[in-house]
Amino acid sequence: MMVTAFWCAIAGLIALAVLLVRERQITARLRGRKAELHAERHLRDEELRHLVASRLPALVEALYGRPVEVPGIRHRVLAGTAYEQDLQNVMGMFADSVESAKARADQSAKSSLKAMMRAVQSLASEQQLVISDMQERHDDPDVLEDLLRIDHANAQLGRRAQATAVLCGSWPGQQRADSSITDVVRGATSRIRDYLRIEVNSQITLAVVSRVVEPLVLAIAELLDNGARHSQPNTSVQVNFQSVHNGLAVIIDDAGVAMDTEEMERAARLLSGRESVDINRLGDPPQVGFAVVGVLAARYGFSVSVDTRSPYGGVRAVVFLPTELLTRIESNPRQPAPVAEAPAETAEPARERDLTAGGLPKRRRVRIGEQSQTGEQHVLKATMPGRPAWVTAAGMGAWQRGTRSGRAAASPDSEGNPQA
Repeated sequence: MMVTAFWCAIAGLIALAVLLVRERQITARLRGRKAELHAERHLRDEELRHLVASRLPALVEALYGRPVEVPGIRHRVLAGTAYEQDLQNVMGMFADSVESAKARADQSAKSSLKAMMRAVQSLASEQQLVISDMQERHDDPDVLEDLLRIDHANAQLGRRAQATAVLCGSWPGQQRADSSITDVVRGATSRIRDYLRIEVNSQITLAVVSRVVEPLVLAIAELLDNGARHSQPNTSVQVNFQSVHNGLAVIIDDAGVAMDTEEMERAARLLSGRESVDINRLGDPPQVGFAVVGVLAARYGFSVSVDTRSPYGGVRAVVFLPTELLTRIESNPRQPAPVAEAPAETAEPARERDLTAGGLPKRRRVRIGEQSQTGEQHVLKATMPGRPAWVTAAGMGAWQRGTRSGRAAASPDSEGNPQA
């Protein structure tokens, strides 16, 4: 019995020792696992803070087109894990939310701007009617000169509103007849501030089909204005035409500062018209020129490039019109008399002319189809010192009648689109 009890005690002690060893091993494993979980939780907490503080803000910057690199995970030991995949899913959902918010904000901003520009265009049109009426009623050269300056400022205001509306999804809002490409360039020139610096060096008989006339006038006006604003005020902006086998190129050269590679790439993206334009990324003040030209080019089937340096060190813009946008028009058999010559009424003796109280010949109203279009440069020549008063009045009158003729178009509807 004593021996049996002894061996039982020995067996119990051995079993207890085994249990104690196993307990220590289990405790050690649990402690190690606890340390691992603690370290992993620490890594995940740091990774989550890195996501919130660095990755998501950088993602927002990148989504808004800023040159920011979005960082990856901070701790590489998490790469390929389910947690890392969860973080990527969060970033994807966040990116989708930002894009959706951007789209809603952009659409809201464009809708508001479109409505405001429609109101501005309406006011500019009403103002134009008042100016035209005053030009009809006044023969005083000084008054006409001031009215022409107001008219020119109003044309620039209308172009700015028109360009902004087009950028927000509206249509140009005017429909014209087929027009020669020379008249298109002249119309564009009349809508910019530095119109006297534009020089058209060649003539061509080709014309543009009616549906493209107004969009092309607006696009070329933006390019001319861009060339004039980015070059010295004592330099000119040269315009030339070049016929090619499948269309016509309008070449605009300025003597300003050439664009660097990054600027040219950005301009190419805007002019392509292939991507939606975020109006919040056009600068302060907004630089809408290339963006508007790109929208019009994509919509009406012509193309514009600015990837060549001009012979004068500045930028060369090339507007390419494919053959399907070109036509020919009959030349007008009526040849307008030169501005510097006396009007038809002066062929009669002075005593037989119907004169105003100030001694100026009264201007007869002419139907739109009979009006001639002359350049504003002719008006300035007509107002030079030493010219008779009737020459000044006749020159200004001819120019304003030509301007009014060029603006004759179908009335736009409430959305700014031409009526059928």
